Amino acid sequence: MDAPDVCPALPEDVEAWLGWLASQRRAAPLTLQAYRRDLARLAGLAAPRPLSALSTHDIRRFAGRLHASGLGSRSIARALSSWRGFFRWMTRHRGLAANPVESVRPPKAPARLPKALSPDQTAALLDAEPEDALEVRDRAMFELFYSSGLRLSELISLDVDAGLDEADAMVTVLGKRGKTRKVPVGSVALVALRAWLAARPGFAREDEPALFVTRTGVRMSSGAVRTRLTRWAQRQGLGVHVHPHMLRHSFASHVLQSSGDLRAVQELLGHASIRSTQVYTHLDFQHLARVYDAAHPRARRKGA
Repeated sequence: MDAPDVCPALPEDVEAWLGWLASQRRAAPLTLQAYRRDLARLAGLAAPRPLSALSTHDIRRFAGRLHASGLGSRSIARALSSWRGFFRWMTRHRGLAANPVESVRPPKAPARLPKALSPDQTAALLDAEPEDALEVRDRAMFELFYSSGLRLSELISLDVDAGLDEADAMVTVLGKRGKTRKVPVGSVALVALRAWLAARPGFAREDEPALFVTRTGVRMSSGAVRTRLTRWAQRQGLGVHVHPHMLRHSFASHVLQSSGDLRAVQELLGHASIRSTQVYTHLDFQHLARVYDAAHPRARRKGA
């Protein structure tokens, strides 16, 4: 039988942990939603036993059931991480004797590098001229994504009177765990933003603070941004599916290729750990390898 994905009601301890994450760790809403799904799955697997009665053997068995039901290695790893965090909290705040997930490791997942556009693809995407006022908005959003390496949640949460500093060419965003950071905004992105700010009054409702609004005048949703970017990329004939995070990946990859400064890229992206940023060194190496293969006389294959 496949492992259940949902549970009608979460245990009281799980709700208390989620509340603690929200208030004490300032976890983002999307992060809390993911934790809730993972703990609902665990509660469903354990039912009718209480979570506090689970052993390491149980956790390994549950992970095996998830794998047998077709769940991918990365999803299982995320679920185990959520479970581990919950039980760690239980040992500290509810007197649980030991964390049953502490020694459980997920199945090894194949390494996946983030997908980034080449500089030429990025130029082809962003240099297209907007055909109407809503596309002026779209171009401003996409330029800001690439210019400053923003997360989608950071972009849509920007307000017109807060965050963007045109004079200093900086944008201040609220990132993960409620941390703020300032990121430079490039000159091309500033031009695109000014064009949108001139058109925005024709769309935004009088009491709407959002920098980027829909045709009905309310704040853009993450789904709306994804849809507009997909349509924009298709119109330019890029031949690849472009999603918002790809522009963030492209920003990181291109800055690293040009500067070689991994710490600076970490700060710009708002990564808490340098390990999260190091994945872009692999992208940089791939770029260098392609240059080598194309340029070195002893690297080219015969007949190529």
